[in-house]
Amino acid sequence: MASSTEADGVSAATTGKKPKKTKNQVDESELLTVPEGWKEAPFTKEDNPRGLLEESSFATLFPKYREAYLKECWPLVQKSLGDLHINATLDLIEGSITVKTTKKTFDPYSILRARDLIKLLARSVPFEQAVRILEDDVACDIIKIGTLVRNRERFVKRRQRLIGPKGSTLKALELLTNCYVMVQGNTVSALGPYRGLKEVRKVVLDTMKNIHPIYNIKTLMIKQELAKDAELRTQSWERFLPNFKRRNLTKRREPKKKTAKKEYTPFPPQQPESQVDKELATGEFFLRESQKKRKKLEEIKVKQAEALTKRQEERNKAFIPPKEKPMKKAKKAPTEGKIDVEAIKEKVKKAKNKKLGAPPVNPESQTAAAGGKKRNKKHKG
Repeated sequence: MASSTEADGVSAATTGKKPKKTKNQVDESELLTVPEGWKEAPFTKEDNPRGLLEESSFATLFPKYREAYLKECWPLVQKSLGDLHINATLDLIEGSITVKTTKKTFDPYSILRARDLIKLLARSVPFEQAVRILEDDVACDIIKIGTLVRNRERFVKRRQRLIGPKGSTLKALELLTNCYVMVQGNTVSALGPYRGLKEVRKVVLDTMKNIHPIYNIKTLMIKQELAKDAELRTQSWERFLPNFKRRNLTKRREPKKKTAKKEYTPFPPQQPESQVDKELATGEFFLRESQKKRKKLEEIKVKQAEALTKRQEERNKAFIPPKEKPMKKAKKAPTEGKIDVEAIKEKVKKAKNKKLGAPPVNPESQTAAAGGKKRNKKHKG
């Protein structure tokens, strides 16, 4: 067989034609790809005619504000679970929902779907959306976001960023992932296909890590367009996807006083000397008690003398006269020319003769007026 295949390969290489495919030889890509429109056959009672051996049950609690809605839609829940032969009970006193398998239950995975259904109903997902979990191609994911951010105000802002203005960001995410997303309290409930749930979880966690959801939405839009091209399906998409770099806009405040770190040494610091070691180094250890006392007294006297001199200097400072500034010599007035006394006298006379508001009078007219007055006096006499 090996010789025949080798011969076929040589003949194909020489002729330049591709070898013909046999019935047993099939491309690996054809085996790995799923045909379009293919669906797995549903699980029927014929696949498990004897039913289940043991009874399984799940229970979950729901908040007080969901009580009115659950009472209203409970007949629909029982009807949808009744088709799978699962018993559901609503306890309004304890605030819990319980689902159990019965003897007629044939699908072992149906109880897990019922468990997810009551979880979604407790997390404020409407019944119309939550009932889709009973389908084969639909799964759910409840993402806990309450513990991802410590600061409450920051958590509320990032959660609102995920929803967007008038829910636009959330709507775009739903359209791109084919999932229903519900943001409620400290959790995000997602419902849809497995591939879409994976993308939703990534977007939600990135948003809580302060990465804006618009970046992930843009990446999803590019992926959706690339998936339509049959040639690019098997290739890497890294060259088409945007690479957003993280920027720190706020600079870290540096401390005013910077302390230089000491160089690391594996050895411990040197042990401080004890009092005995100090006395041995100075020779005091070998002195007698009387000599030690005398030495201490001498040291005390020296310290007292130093303190006394300092005090005396401080007291004498008050009696030291301050330094006086040197006197500045007065500058002599410039005597370039002599003062004309006669000119000043004439100016004073003119000022006296002037009347306030009267026009200036010529000296000739004044002498003429004086002469006329004298003549008039003589005629009268």
